[in-house]
Amino acid sequence: MAIHDHMRRDTVRWHSVRLPAGRHLVGARVFTPATPPEGWLVWAHGGSWRAGSVAGWHGATADLARHSGCAVVSVEYRLSPGHRHPAALADVLTAVDWAFEQAGAAGAVAVGGDSAGGTLAAAAALACRDRARPLAAQVLAYPPLDPVCDADSYTRYQGNFPTPQAMVAAWQDYRAPGRPVAEDGTRLYSTPFEAADLRGLAPAVLAVGEFDPVADDVRRYRELLLAAGVRAELREFPQTFHGAFLDPGQQPPSTAEEPGLRPWLGTALRARLARGAR
Repeated sequence: MAIHDHMRRDTVRWHSVRLPAGRHLVGARVFTPATPPEGWLVWAHGGSWRAGSVAGWHGATADLARHSGCAVVSVEYRLSPGHRHPAALADVLTAVDWAFEQAGAAGAVAVGGDSAGGTLAAAAALACRDRARPLAAQVLAYPPLDPVCDADSYTRYQGNFPTPQAMVAAWQDYRAPGRPVAEDGTRLYSTPFEAADLRGLAPAVLAVGEFDPVADDVRRYRELLLAAGVRAELREFPQTFHGAFLDPGQQPPSTAEEPGLRPWLGTALRARLARGAR
């Protein structure tokens, strides 16, 4: 593992790491709050699996470390269509394994992401369950979960980003034929909607905006988790569009009484860790 120079952003320190993953290295930025971390959160950025970077998400993930009190590992996963599923998921899981090493036996590790990164995080939660690696939480901001993109919310507000046509094209670039498995035999899902059984998954912290086309995907996931006996907390933000984690301008201004999506995710994770993983 290579570690690059440290810098400071307000009360959050960060440094870059490169994690061995077979024939390549997975880049990541690690954001550490000023106080001893409450736990570790591996974060996958959005961008329809085809775009985005840890640099582009630097401010958002630094804020997430500040609000959650966790060390946040922002993953520079491989992008489609040059690297199709399960490449990005494998990179996220490499970062999860590293976070478990850093956290130690008594430490808490969660996985999360926004938009397409949320989809990756949900799939990572499944792989961790199947590997008997107990996560403290899955923290998902408006993940698209249905490759068909035919839920009512995709057309409820015509023209809202992302359009169903754009999302279908992104799914087609991202997914590959077949049912990929890891070397240890673990099934690597492209979406939790592929899994027949969601029992035993990590508790979920879910956020989505009122005007987000993927809202029905998120609501459906919560219902499936609850039916499987998994704790799932969903916050729906009024007058909020897709992308509010990266760009808070996609929703009304945050206040102490009505926190925005990004600070709410951090404080909700902090509360989840304080209550314990189960």
